[in-house]
Amino acid sequence: MSKSGMWAIAAIAVLTFFYLVYLALAFEPPSGTTTVILPTPAAEVAAPEPRPVPARVTPSAPAAVATVEETPTLVEEVVEVAPPTPAQPAIELPRLNDSDSFVKDKLGEFASGSRLLSLLVDEQLVRKAVVLVENVSRGQYPQTALPYKPITEEMRVTTSDGKLFTMDESSYSRFDAAIAAFVALDTEQSLRLYRLLSPLLQQAYAEIGFRDAEFEQALIKAIDAVLMAPEVEGPFQLVKPSVMYLYADTRLEGLANINKQLIRIGPANSAKLKEKLREFKQAL
Repeated sequence: MSKSGMWAIAAIAVLTFFYLVYLALAFEPPSGTTTVILPTPAAEVAAPEPRPVPARVTPSAPAAVATVEETPTLVEEVVEVAPPTPAQPAIELPRLNDSDSFVKDKLGEFASGSRLLSLLVDEQLVRKAVVLVENVSRGQYPQTALPYKPITEEMRVTTSDGKLFTMDESSYSRFDAAIAAFVALDTEQSLRLYRLLSPLLQQAYAEIGFRDAEFEQALIKAIDAVLMAPEVEGPFQLVKPSVMYLYADTRLEGLANINKQLIRIGPANSAKLKEKLREFKQAL
């Protein structure tokens, strides 16, 4: 720096000093007293009490929530149990040859048993009943060895020339008593008696050559043969070439024997018989 520059800076410094002295001597305080509270220096201010620093909490794994399983309440259901029925003593079946009195005694227990017994034969009831069932199962109808007594009343007919006859409807009444006694049998009681006699029926069925067949199948076929018999309306004309009457209509004469027998007992009796057999089959 040159000497002239240095002397300029010194002159400015001297002038500035004298100016500050002038301001100090010429200063006048303002009117009224004003107290100015200056803030205490930071070093003199009482330091506030240190706040307690909370302990650092380290997060822990969430506590396992205990699962409380409700134990189901068992409700005991009270069921009234009927006292056991005393076991029925086993019934000992007689031999087939000696079964007639046993069968009659059992039939006598039915409400309509006395009426039915008056229509039945006295000997070989089981065997003859089996023969009848077996024949009917094939559409036949035996003329002998029947389990019931024969109808002694002859068929009533009318004729104009002694060659062509007409069956009189009054002839149907010959079978009324037998059909009424059969229909009056209690179905459930009849089924129980049938089950009881099944071993004897099966033995009699084997005697006539059906050793490897079930009698009940033949019974069902016999019932179906009656149920499927056609309904034929009269009047029915007959011829009598010999001792027995035959149907003049060859179509009627050509029917199965069981169908012709149902014609003889009349439409009302036939309907009653079918209804009873239908009940028995359903109970089987």
